[in-house]
Amino acid sequence: MRLPCPICGARDVREFYYQGAAEMLRRPAEDAGEAAWDNYLHLRDNPAGDLEELWSHDAGCGAWLVVTRHTGSHDVKGAVLALEVKR
Repeated sequence: MRLPCPICGARDVREFYYQGAAEMLRRPAEDAGEAAWDNYLHLRDNPAGDLEELWSHDAGCGAWLVVTRHTGSHDVKGAVLALEVKR
């Protein structure tokens, strides 16, 4: 699988490290309570279809990316720098 780094261009997936679903960028407020933090830290959805994922380009430029990928076919729809994503 190849991932499109906005800085380096298309690269082999072995240059990247998977960091989890991009929804992890949405942290609960500090005072959200124990249940909200437990859900954030330990419970993950496993959807079929397109998913935004957080990847770091560790063996390349070091950028953090939000990659849109189909979880069944691994078809990569695109990638943007995580800093450019508005949440």
